[in-house]
Amino acid sequence: MSRLTVFADDNPTTSTFDSDNRDSIAEKLNQVGVRFEVWQTKDDIQLGANQEEVLQVYRQEIDNLIKEEGYQAVDVVSLKSDNPNKVALRDKFLSEHTHSEDEVRFFVEGEGLFSLHIGKEVYEVLCTKGDLISVPNGTSHWFDMGPNPNFIAIRLFNNPEGWVANYTGSDIASNFSRLKN
Repeated sequence: MSRLTVFADDNPTTSTFDSDNRDSIAEKLNQVGVRFEVWQTKDDIQLGANQEEVLQVYRQEIDNLIKEEGYQAVDVVSLKSDNPNKVALRDKFLSEHTHSEDEVRFFVEGEGLFSLHIGKEVYEVLCTKGDLISVPNGTSHWFDMGPNPNFIAIRLFNNPEGWVANYTGSDIASNFSRLKN
């Protein structure tokens, strides 16, 4: 179940907002410039599906986003808990960083926790199957796939080189929740 929990960035234990209502989540995130939508999912995609299968099934939705936002590259991340590199992959995203482009993810299956550091608040967005999130360029954030990742996500990029992080050097991410799965 999708969830948004908001905290003051200096108080990771007491939330100022908490909801699992996708409309409320979208409204709250929209107030800080973050796009959050719910797409209809297709049940014929299962964990372990390859990139071509996933892109073919969601071609119309992807093409609409490309036309609307001008994305130049699309790929699929499909990660199962038996992946021998899961610890290194998880660690890569756990430190606060920014991007020079929007970070756009659609969760075809599974879940992931985006934590967005906006102003003096941290927005923890648990994205689950059907959720599309677009974190605006320059927004400080980190991502947790959990110790036992099982997800498929479509990623869209303005930069044909794909995912490029600019780490902030802050240790704020270590003070906030981690995904337990």
